[in-house]
Amino acid sequence: MQFEATVPTVADRVAQMVVKQVVERTVEPVFMPDSYGYRPNKSALDAIGVTRERCWKYDWVLEFDIRGLFDNIDHTLLLRAVRKHVKCEWALLYIERWLTAPMELEDGTRVGRTRGTPQGGVVSPVLANLFLHYAFDAWMTREHPDLPWCRYADDGLVHCRTEAEAVALKAALAARLAECHLEMHPDKTKIVYCKDGRRRGSYPSTQFEFLGYCFRPRGAMNRKHKMFTGFGPQVSASSLKAMRRKIRELHIRRSTHKRLADIAREINPILQGWLNYYGRYSPCAMHAVWKYVNATLVAWAMRKYKRYAGRKIQAGQMIGSIANKRRRLFVHWHQSSVGAFA
Repeated sequence: MQFEATVPTVADRVAQMVVKQVVERTVEPVFMPDSYGYRPNKSALDAIGVTRERCWKYDWVLEFDIRGLFDNIDHTLLLRAVRKHVKCEWALLYIERWLTAPMELEDGTRVGRTRGTPQGGVVSPVLANLFLHYAFDAWMTREHPDLPWCRYADDGLVHCRTEAEAVALKAALAARLAECHLEMHPDKTKIVYCKDGRRRGSYPSTQFEFLGYCFRPRGAMNRKHKMFTGFGPQVSASSLKAMRRKIRELHIRRSTHKRLADIAREINPILQGWLNYYGRYSPCAMHAVWKYVNATLVAWAMRKYKRYAGRKIQAGQMIGSIANKRRRLFVHWHQSSVGAFA
């Protein structure tokens, strides 16, 4: 049986934004520094940066994910937390009405809700953060004050000193989430050994993904230009796959009615966003995406110009010549290395 969410009206969205501002202003001073998701002056890259440093100091990581957070937040517990901090009566009434607004079934009948926050709601993220502040953040600080953690919405990490400590924490956290009517995702939760050149031993899990980055052992060069094995972040394989899919969805190869400059204006904001985020750490790992974009431009040239039809090498040489003359036409062309064109 499927549910359909009621589409909020413009007036409802405006009201949600006002309520969000009221709630955020009240709870932001309460939230902890290592909660990064959906907060002003906090970013995913901040979370990646602090995780990178902690992986150097701690040998083990508990990577956890909460199954269906936004669908399973308990209304009774959430409203208890909301009432503790929000004293504005009309805001409280609106939040309760909005949370319990009935869902519509495929046959048109409506059923009430006792859990979950409607997805797409403006105020949902701050309410989820408030719920997890008590379900996880405050609990960790109280019960395990010596273990650093980092959380971005329903994705989180806890750094541990030993494998036994990580195993014990995993069990304790599962029990804590169950108390709050939440469930740790069994497939996305694991214990990882942060293996590098200093850390010995063989373990089944030596990498984890967090916010689009993959943390794993990889070669690096120190200040004395000597190679060593470090443990750090670079763009994940799944993120690279998603970026290639996005390029395909733009149908650049078939856009023969467009000029190269038109294509550049269309995709440069996308490429710049990827570069800003995934290029922060280990930017050379983005080479595969830049190479794919170049290959797409070559395929476009082969379709657009009859003289290059079926002549991949010549089309690649033409696009490469343009790249050498106009390095700033595409965002990735004025990077240190953009890859081959044919």
